[in-house]
Amino acid sequence: MKMSALVHRNSGRTLCAGLMVAALSLASLSPDTARAGAATDAMKGTIEEVLRILADKDLKQPAKANERRQLLEKVVGERFDYQEMSRRSLGAPWANLSDKEKQEFVSLFQTLLVNTYADKVESYSGEGVQYVNERTEKEYAEVRTKVLTGKTEIPLDYRLLNKGSAWRVYDVVVDGVSLVNNYRGQFSKILRNGSYAELIEQLRKKSDKIKAP
Repeated sequence: MKMSALVHRNSGRTLCAGLMVAALSLASLSPDTARAGAATDAMKGTIEEVLRILADKDLKQPAKANERRQLLEKVVGERFDYQEMSRRSLGAPWANLSDKEKQEFVSLFQTLLVNTYADKVESYSGEGVQYVNERTEKEYAEVRTKVLTGKTEIPLDYRLLNKGSAWRVYDVVVDGVSLVNNYRGQFSKILRNGSYAELIEQLRKKSDKIKAP
């Protein structure tokens, strides 16, 4: 499987994993919130900061494009647990990696996610979201929402894990499709047909392409 497939697979189905980051800029416009809890409040805090950055007229200037994106990445990164997402997306092979290899995988996977979908955040056009409910079980929570786009309602759920008294997102489910499961299936297929080194090389090439001017 080519690396491009990791980015575009299922792109026709409500943008699937592509809404992972973009959803942060959507889920705050509806005041209709049901059974809000600590996890919902945590998501709201992040979302409000994302919206503040997006609305900042000074940061909309072309010369501030890099600064704006860096600020968005920082805010999103403080809520999203990229290591947990990486571990779950890679699956069983994660346990066999050294600490250095884990750090490399997380870095490459984070670059793939953030840069692939950053433009969707910055092109936010004001869609609304309805908060449905929050379900919590011990250290896990799921904040369920619906993205409202015209006459269409797209179910979008954030899955969070409480770490050190902070709620961190480890997966996003868009219209029933899990971002983590989506990537795990693709990574598993690559590993069945090749090696971990080949997977890393594909991720590295994709990362270098994204970073290139």
